[in-house]
Amino acid sequence: MKNLVVLSGAGVSAESGIATFRDAGGLWEGHDIMEVASPDGYAANPALVLDFYNKRRAQLKEVAPNDAHFCIAGLERNYNVQVITQNVDDLHERAGSSTVIHLHGELKKARSSKNSNEIQDCDGDIVIGDLSADGSQLRPHIVWFGEEVPAMEQAIELVSKADVLLIIGTSLQVYPAAGLKDFAPSTTPIYFVDPAPSIESHGKLTVIKEKASTGVQMVADLLNIEK
Repeated sequence: MKNLVVLSGAGVSAESGIATFRDAGGLWEGHDIMEVASPDGYAANPALVLDFYNKRRAQLKEVAPNDAHFCIAGLERNYNVQVITQNVDDLHERAGSSTVIHLHGELKKARSSKNSNEIQDCDGDIVIGDLSADGSQLRPHIVWFGEEVPAMEQAIELVSKADVLLIIGTSLQVYPAAGLKDFAPSTTPIYFVDPAPSIESHGKLTVIKEKASTGVQMVADLLNIEK
């Protein structure tokens, strides 16, 4: 089967009720993004940051995958689908996607504050005093602004072998993830789904000006015609 690589962002999960900070002028649930998504913010107020992600983790129990997630999972019937997501939720997995790479970490995991490779599952709250196996404070397993993206090399390799690339729900403004599309082979068709796209269709790039659930279904219909 052909390799279909999906690069997903916050717009995919927005229809499930998960807010995106870019829709609120850089504020995320009332916080400046650098207060809750940077090493400096964590160093300045670790209790605030832990509480912020505890609330995000609790919210996951109240939301469900939407039609976009299910449609992406359904593409596995005809394609070897690999999802590369900027999202830290688990909605792709819950919808049935088999291969999901989380570029920016996962809410349902925690890690050592000293060793980014010391990772464990986390389904509840993390509070000051909760320690990892190496004795350091546990922190959310989230890649914050200014930190390296460990899964980037794997993501580049997948995109470089893509027969089809679907970009959905991302503004293509956050690097290095925004540069992934440039690693696709020159002959690979790229579909970009966004309700307010900043680019236009050209060459192998097809822009679909729709919300995630509608746009993904449109791409699925096109791929079923072309396969």
